[in-house]
Amino acid sequence: MGKLLSYISRHLQLSSSKEKIIENLFWAVVGKVVTLAGGLLVGIMIGRYLGPEKYGLMNYVFSCVFLFQVFALFGLDAIEVREEARAAEPIDKIIGTAFGIKVVSGFFFMLFVIALSLFMDSDLSTTLLIAIYSVTIVLNSFSVIRNYFTSIVQNKYVVRAEIERTVIGIAIKVILLLCGASLTWFVAAYAFDGLLLAGAYQKAYRQKVGNWRKWTFDSQYARFLLKESFPLMLTSAAVIVYQRIDQVMIGLMIDKESLGYFSVASRFVEVLVFIPIMLSQTITPMLVKARERSEDEYNQKAQRFMNLSVWLSLMAAALTSIISFWLVKYTFGSVYLPAVAILQVMSFKAAAVALSNTAGSMLVTEGLQRYAILRDGLGCITCIVLNYLLLPHYGIMAAAIVAIVSTVTAGYLADAFIPAYRHLFAKQTKALALGWRSLIP
Repeated sequence: MGKLLSYISRHLQLSSSKEKIIENLFWAVVGKVVTLAGGLLVGIMIGRYLGPEKYGLMNYVFSCVFLFQVFALFGLDAIEVREEARAAEPIDKIIGTAFGIKVVSGFFFMLFVIALSLFMDSDLSTTLLIAIYSVTIVLNSFSVIRNYFTSIVQNKYVVRAEIERTVIGIAIKVILLLCGASLTWFVAAYAFDGLLLAGAYQKAYRQKVGNWRKWTFDSQYARFLLKESFPLMLTSAAVIVYQRIDQVMIGLMIDKESLGYFSVASRFVEVLVFIPIMLSQTITPMLVKARERSEDEYNQKAQRFMNLSVWLSLMAAALTSIISFWLVKYTFGSVYLPAVAILQVMSFKAAAVALSNTAGSMLVTEGLQRYAILRDGLGCITCIVLNYLLLPHYGIMAAAIVAIVSTVTAGYLADAFIPAYRHLFAKQTKALALGWRSLIP
C-alpha cells in the first residue's frame, strides 16, 4: 500500500507536504471503509441471529451509552489536535491532561447512565446490559492517542490499529454466533472492542512515540482545555442527540422490536451518509486554498462541490430506496421486511446530510463556526419535540421522517435565520434547484 502511494506521488510530482496529506487522507478513508463494512457485516449476522426484538434491545443499549459518551469526551478532541499541532506545551502534558479529564468525566457519565437506566427502565436485565457496555465511555479516553497521530498527520498508525480491532472483533462475534451465545455475550463483545482498540492505540504509541506512562496531568492547563472545549462539547452534544435520540425514544415509547426494524434501516443509511461526509473531508482543504487565491474562485468551487454532493447523494438515496426490498431481504432476512418502508424513506437522509455537511465545510473555511450551536441546537429540539408528538400515533415511520426533517432544519432552514449563514442558505437553495446541471459534462 505504501509503495503504491509513493508511486502515485512520484508520478504526479507532489511535494512532500502534499504527499503527506494525501497519504493521511487515504488511510482515513481506508479506516472508515473497513469500519463501516465490518460493522455492516457483523450487524447483518447478529441481526439475523438475534431477531428484531433482541437486536432492537442491543441497539437501544448502544444508543443510550453513545448519547453520554459525547459529554465524557467534553469536546476535547479538536482542541487537543490544535494544541498538539501548535506544540505550545510539552506533548506529554497536553496528552496527559486531556486523558485525565476524559477518564474522570468517563467514570462520572458511566455511573450516570447506569443510574438513569435504573430510574427509567423497569427491566433490570436492560440496566445490566447498559452497565456492561458503559465501560466503553471510559475506554474511549484513549482516543487521545488517535488525536496525537492526527495532529502530526500520521493517521496510518491508528488506522492500522482500528483495522486490527475490527478484524479481531469480527472473529470474536463469529465464534459467539457459532457457540449460540446469548445477547449479553454480544454486548460484552462490543464492549471488549473498546478494550481492544485502547490496547491497539497504546501499542502504536509505544512503538512510534514512547511510553504512555510519561504523560503528566496539569490542573491549571486542564482549566484552559475545559474552557476552550466547552462550546464544542455543546455543539457535539446537540448533533449526537438529534442523530441518536430517536432510537432511545423508540425503545422507550414503542417497543424494542420496532427499534430492531428501525436499526436495520439505520445501518444502511450510515453507509449512504459516508458519501457526503468523505466528500466534505476531501474537498475542505481545496476550498481553503481556493479562498486564499480568490473569493470568486472559492465561491464557484464551493457551489460546484455542494451541487455534486447533494445530487450524488440524492441519486444514491433514490437507488437505495428502489432496491430496499431486496437489500433487506437478502441481508438481514425476511423477518426484517417491515424495515423496508423505513429504509425507503430514511435513505433520503443522505441528501439532507450532504446539504448540511457541505455548508458546514464552508462555514469552517470562512471561520463562522461559532454560530454552529444555533443550527445544531435547533435540529436537536426539532428531533425531540416531533418524535415525542408523532411516535405514539405514527410509529417508527414518524421517526424516519423526523430524522430527515431535523437534519434539514439544522443544516438548511436554520441558515436562513442566522444572518451570518444566509449566503450559505442561498447556495444550498441553488444546489437543490439547479445543482443537477453539475452532473452534466
